[in-house]
Amino acid sequence: MTLTKSHRTLHLATPTELGPVTAQEARLLEKLELSRLPRHVAVIMDGNGRWAQKRHLPRIAGHRAGTRSARTTIETCARLKIEALTLYAFSVENWRRPKAEIDFLMQLLREYLRKEMPLLQKNNIRMRFLGRIEELPAGVQNDVRDAMEKTAGNKGMVLCVALNYGGRAEIVDAMNAILAESNGHGAPDKVTEAQLSRHLYTDGLPDPDLLIRTSGEMRVSNFLLWQIAYAEIFVTETLWPDFNRAQLLEALLEFQKRERRYGGIREGEPSDEKPARAAGH
Repeated sequence: MTLTKSHRTLHLATPTELGPVTAQEARLLEKLELSRLPRHVAVIMDGNGRWAQKRHLPRIAGHRAGTRSARTTIETCARLKIEALTLYAFSVENWRRPKAEIDFLMQLLREYLRKEMPLLQKNNIRMRFLGRIEELPAGVQNDVRDAMEKTAGNKGMVLCVALNYGGRAEIVDAMNAILAESNGHGAPDKVTEAQLSRHLYTDGLPDPDLLIRTSGEMRVSNFLLWQIAYAEIFVTETLWPDFNRAQLLEALLEFQKRERRYGGIREGEPSDEKPARAAGH
């Protein structure tokens, strides 16, 4: 896998493309360098259940409220000309939840895809789905395929929805695909990083530069384990349904403050390593 640094996008956004902004958003936009935005932003949308619990509402109310934050994040990233956005919607572990909640989440996804299609088309967004889609209910699979077909010709941001997704499962699926490619000629002698990357669900996309997690949890929850090797991580205590455009801009500003070295050091910076000493000295 080739690790590439963020670079200037070919088509830069302008603040006016976001439409009307609040005073807080305007101040943040003034500080943001639109030429140094991350190419790929990934988001762990956490805290829907706690948001509902704090308001003495059923968990499903938190999931529904979270779709508003998803809409805001998607539209803002698209208008800022960010190349790709990946949202963690449903993990392979989420099947352990109560059946009623799973059924609601699947129905909510189908409803969202239908309702938001005009917004996706208006913003020239192309959809992809990451995960074991073939294990989802037939109706969900049909809507997923339909959404990808309808947006296939769009040339703007790629919106990836991680659905029935697990980072470990993705790596296993990639390895099995490589073995299947051998066509019964035996396992390959060795697998390269580049080869494995080509068989990941995210093939053709840059690795995430920025990983955002809401609700304050300090873990990556089996999300894009391979791809986030060098991602900058931004954790906020804000619960997902309360995550707004200003907080997204704050995350992008924090990203721009980070110095990305990819395991190296700045030119001219002294190394912390001490010179090796000869034996006996």
